[in-house]
Amino acid sequence: MPSPYRAIFSAPGSRGFSAAGFVGRLPLSMMGIGIVTMISQLTGRYGLAGALSAMVALSAALIGPQISRLVDLHGQRRVLRPATLVALAAVSGLLLSAQFSLPDWTLFLFAAGIGAVPSIGSMVRARWAALYRDQPRQLHTAYSFESVVDEACFIFGPIVSIGLSTTWFPEAGPLLAAVFLAAGVFSLTAQRSTEPVPHPREHHTKGSALRSTGLQVLVGTFVATGAIFGAIDVVTVAFAEEQGHKGAASLVLATYAAGSCLAGVVFGLLHFGGAPARRWLLGVVAMGVSMIPLQLVGNLPFLAVALFVAGLCIAPTMITTMALVEQHVPRAKLTEGMTWVSTGLAVGVALGSSVSGWVIDAAGAKAGYWVPAAAGAAAVLVGFLGYRRLSSPAPQREGPDGRAADAGQHQDGESGTHQERDLA
Repeated sequence: MPSPYRAIFSAPGSRGFSAAGFVGRLPLSMMGIGIVTMISQLTGRYGLAGALSAMVALSAALIGPQISRLVDLHGQRRVLRPATLVALAAVSGLLLSAQFSLPDWTLFLFAAGIGAVPSIGSMVRARWAALYRDQPRQLHTAYSFESVVDEACFIFGPIVSIGLSTTWFPEAGPLLAAVFLAAGVFSLTAQRSTEPVPHPREHHTKGSALRSTGLQVLVGTFVATGAIFGAIDVVTVAFAEEQGHKGAASLVLATYAAGSCLAGVVFGLLHFGGAPARRWLLGVVAMGVSMIPLQLVGNLPFLAVALFVAGLCIAPTMITTMALVEQHVPRAKLTEGMTWVSTGLAVGVALGSSVSGWVIDAAGAKAGYWVPAAAGAAAVLVGFLGYRRLSSPAPQREGPDGRAADAGQHQDGESGTHQERDLA
């Protein structure tokens, strides 16, 4: 591991909570694609599969910020464990309903309950922020490392989930995702020494963190970004099945995450000057443009190369996004603010997976790749329209003593000034 990454793990407890966060985040990449694979295996209905995956994402979008708001008030242990038990019960209900061919409405009911899965990425990044709040370079490296962990989850998660569901039994992928969720959350919350101290209620401003106009732009853009991710997952599974190699979909999707993982590793070793908003906009444009070659795919090897190149744009954009969230959200609402970005991503995943599922049923898998292309264009449009809001001065944030601190003093850690952000 390069020395900047080794250095961040000198803090006591950092290895433990980061490892627990990796395990707890695996369901993020396994559950949705596992449900798609399970339902398509059992029923052959990609429309239903995509709609169920969308229900999970939409439910998480509604419930996730509320869970994170409670975490900011009461702490991770008191909130995450009950929320996880609810999600695990819902996963069990969904698997049983699918196994016994119960009516579709039961599948949607339990899929909605899975939305209680907490945003583990936000919780882990909150711990890094507590450790390195006054050390911006280390914090930038820590956030970059966690983005690499995210992509590692998306490399291994789909491979395991799709592989088990296609070679063992259809419910195997979502079942293992539930096991990882339980192990990760309970391990993370058992580590009390690194758990961020909850902010007293009097430090919380009225209303949601989403009142920040800068955060609104980031969330809106990530709705379109999530649609890219959700559509690519569903369409790639269907395309691989049309090619006669459905199980290979996991390897193809892994190349997408591998490109992002590689870019994240390199990005974490660099420190930039200038406005982070410009880097963010460049990343959004690059993601949109990278969807164009997917319209030309004719086989799985070409698709894997195209997705790898597209993946190079993801991690740097995500890292810069989280730095911008830190600038535009009050400190007492930081976990909630980061979760709102994840929420936007989840809403987009829901839209992308649902729309692409219906397109596949109506026109075939190759036509489905127009969905991520359209989502990429939407992301670029929102990015340009909202750029000025992101480049304007950030709102006031609370200082360590609970008093207001001028936002101009809280700049992006990538430019070497004060940053303390949790990642979503």
